[in-house]
Amino acid sequence: MANLHYSIHLEEGLSGERMKNLDVKFLDKIVKTTIAAVEKSKTQIFDIYEAAKVEMDNVKQDVERIKVETADVIFKVDDLEKKERRSRLRLMEVSRNFKKYAEEDIKSSYEDTSNVQLELAMSRLQEQNLRRQRDEFELRLKALKNTVEKAETLVSQVGAVLGYLGNHMGTVVTQIETLQASQVFGAKIIRAQEEERRRVAREIHDGPAQAMANIVFRAEVCERLVDVDIERAKTELKDLRDQVRVALRETRDIIFDLRPMTLDDLGLVPTIRRVLETMKDRCRIFSEVKILGEEKRLDAHFEIGLFRIIQEALNNVEKHAHATNVWVRIDFRPSVVSAVVEDDGQGFDTESASGNESFGLMGMRERINLLGGELTIKSEPGKGTRVFVTVPLK
Repeated sequence: MANLHYSIHLEEGLSGERMKNLDVKFLDKIVKTTIAAVEKSKTQIFDIYEAAKVEMDNVKQDVERIKVETADVIFKVDDLEKKERRSRLRLMEVSRNFKKYAEEDIKSSYEDTSNVQLELAMSRLQEQNLRRQRDEFELRLKALKNTVEKAETLVSQVGAVLGYLGNHMGTVVTQIETLQASQVFGAKIIRAQEEERRRVAREIHDGPAQAMANIVFRAEVCERLVDVDIERAKTELKDLRDQVRVALRETRDIIFDLRPMTLDDLGLVPTIRRVLETMKDRCRIFSEVKILGEEKRLDAHFEIGLFRIIQEALNNVEKHAHATNVWVRIDFRPSVVSAVVEDDGQGFDTESASGNESFGLMGMRERINLLGGELTIKSEPGKGTRVFVTVPLK
């Protein structure tokens, strides 16, 4: 009995500091109660197992519910983005031709745009909150699964408790370290999101915003020159037109990076071709697109999901692969769509990288899970990389 208490205190000493760094109090309580119950009776351990299992089933239901709500909100955000873009275009039309429209129409356009933008902001906030809740529930579910496994093992191995405690608590430490790694990775995701927001803000500030400010200034100059020097005014207007074109091109590039309109207008394949053309112009990576089966338009959530996955795979090729060629194959079949993105770059060791996935790869896996599909990455150092994606059309 003294050895048993010594083992308990030793395991608690080794893992106590790790558990303090995690918000998994429920796991800590169940494990300690289970260890104490080993000395009392097998029946008490079984009761703990049953309680944890019921709680695990409840949390599992919560996880599934949150996943469904998250998917619905993501699709709602996509739809609101389309609606917001259309209302802004309508507002631009009304603003450019305000004499053509009645005051009520102008007021209505402003109010519609404001309402859609407000609804979009609220939906995005709701999406962030649901993602956070889902992550918290999934971490809790992992902890409960470990607890159930520990209790079930104790029921069957109560006669070998000392040997069991040595192995079992080692497993607990490993699982808790895994949870710690997940929390650290969650912080990395938040930092990556903020960095992306800063990048977009910086691009707008340094590009279109600066150009627009200069256009306003040049327009004022032209206004003064019209009555003084008409030829110089024409020259200034020509330069002003060129600046507007540059600003428009930069704005379109930013919009395409955020949400390409060609995806809504033309579909998946033309948008992928556009991305590859831009990649070739930017970094001289040559590409080839091959379409198998009969090309067709898909439901909006399938197209945006597949596009984001393929786009992220191409981003990884551009940033990390040091490739000169990339091949994209998309296979349209009646009940499934599959895609392969392959490059001739430097490749990497998938086994050593499996525990250190980037934010982009995690986003790819999250989207493929929402679509109910499969994602496989095959690579070897010096032999390029292949990304396989399969999505059932159900």
